[in-house]
Amino acid sequence: MKRLSKKFQKVVVKVGSSILTGAGNAIAARNMDRVARSIVSLVKGQGRDVIVVTSGAIASGLSALGLKKRPSSLPELQAAAAIGQNILIQAYSREFEKYGLKCAQILLTREDFGDRKRYLNVKSTIHTLLGHKVIPIINENDAVSTDEIKFGDNDTLSARVAAAVEADALLLLTDIDGLYRDFDPGSRTGVLIREVRQITPEIERLACGTDKASCVGGMSTKIEAAKIATNMGVPVFLVNGLKDDFEIDLSASPPGTYFPAVESIGSKKHWIAYEAKAAGRVIVDDGAKAALAQNARSLLAPGVTDIEGSFKAGDIVEIVDGDGEIFAKGKVKLSSAELASAKGKKVKGEVVHRDDLVIL
Repeated sequence: MKRLSKKFQKVVVKVGSSILTGAGNAIAARNMDRVARSIVSLVKGQGRDVIVVTSGAIASGLSALGLKKRPSSLPELQAAAAIGQNILIQAYSREFEKYGLKCAQILLTREDFGDRKRYLNVKSTIHTLLGHKVIPIINENDAVSTDEIKFGDNDTLSARVAAAVEADALLLLTDIDGLYRDFDPGSRTGVLIREVRQITPEIERLACGTDKASCVGGMSTKIEAAKIATNMGVPVFLVNGLKDDFEIDLSASPPGTYFPAVESIGSKKHWIAYEAKAAGRVIVDDGAKAALAQNARSLLAPGVTDIEGSFKAGDIVEIVDGDGEIFAKGKVKLSSAELASAKGKKVKGEVVHRDDLVIL
């Protein structure tokens, strides 16, 4: 088995609904025990700091409400999440108490990541809990989330949490052995891919969805999560969490599919690229685009040809070329009003400094 040279001290573990419920509508005690024992092994046996991103609130709520299938209406889903989240966190607490460990609940929405101050507060809270040897249990706040403020799935949430806390590894627990070529959903067999060095369009096409009643997501969301995490320098392991002998050993590469990290763009630039909501757009000429994308320069006012939206200094904007392609994001040093008055003039100073600029 391949040895891993890096010490994975801070680990994010994402637990899907199917791992906890066995694709049913309620948490299976056996499954919860299996997951808890593996996390305890990471914490106590291997001395690692573990952050859990979990699904399962809606699935738990369906059972409590006597619903046999996932409802389609948002109020019904929010009601299931509200009652199910309480059941879910109690189940985690009971399991960890058996081993002398404590856990804490953190519920997040997309807005918590889009606002820089709230983003840093989330990061600080998680690190403070880890400092007290408490396991953060994170879930999307589905009881209040709407389509406009949802992460969409907890695979994506786990990748963004891993990026925010600058984790050393992200483990995505799934109900198959990893990513396959020629996968047959009926027999659940194919050619297992042990390592994905680059997430290409071909790799993305190998992803398959799911029609399980209790959960949302599938291999496609895990590939997207791997893309987000590895671009932040966080390696990703895709591991089958339903096997009876399931155990996570990060002293060697776990069985499954491994996505090595690429060079990190850094925490601030990750937030600009993936989390911050753009307040407007700055359209630039070809010369400015070349200077930014090819020569790592700052954006100067003479390169700006037009603006869209109303923004102030310090806001995040999308940077667009003449063909309408968004090729960068950055934090502006001038407001939209100041930029509008500067168009066509030789104004000194930077619009976006290269340290606050990300090429997408």
